[in-house]
Amino acid sequence: MSKICKTLNADFGDIMEYVSDVEIWDLYDENREFLGRDHVRGEQLPIDGYHLVVHVWIRNSKGEYLISQRSANRPTCPLMWECVDGSVIKGEDSLQGAIREAKEEIGVDLSPEKGRVILSDIREIEFGKVVNKIVDVWLFEYDGEVDLGNATTDEVAQVAWMNREQIRELFEHNMFVEMLEYFFTEVDKKLS
Repeated sequence: MSKICKTLNADFGDIMEYVSDVEIWDLYDENREFLGRDHVRGEQLPIDGYHLVVHVWIRNSKGEYLISQRSANRPTCPLMWECVDGSVIKGEDSLQGAIREAKEEIGVDLSPEKGRVILSDIREIEFGKVVNKIVDVWLFEYDGEVDLGNATTDEVAQVAWMNREQIRELFEHNMFVEMLEYFFTEVDKKLS
């Protein structure tokens, strides 16, 4: 690279741009006020900094929910079932993050007008670790095709449409991510 720069009489930055695969989050205070600071995923969150997370429940016209099984290579809860979820990245709002996460994880293109926030919560600790999350729980109506081949990550092993009773059975057999227990009181119950 040094020879190329000398030959072209250029600096390294004139020839190449380094693009990091590091995920950057916007930080908020506990009242959801934007702090104007960035955070790098994986680093310790500041005590006064919260990041935005989305849980995306997708329901069809039959009243079934599209849930996904986490891949075996996931560091937490491998092979357990859950809804689509993830962190909102720098510059996104909650809706944009929900739509992106659905596309990345399960290959589904959701329509913004078919979604609504049904719950918003603050979580400071999960699995004994400080997480400082503002969690928006979204519900989208969707009757389209689902093809994991359209997903852009390998976070999901498989997907399935399930009704409340089937999801309850997974939960009772410790096959559903425990922190999503709110589904039975906040998501499905309110919509029944």
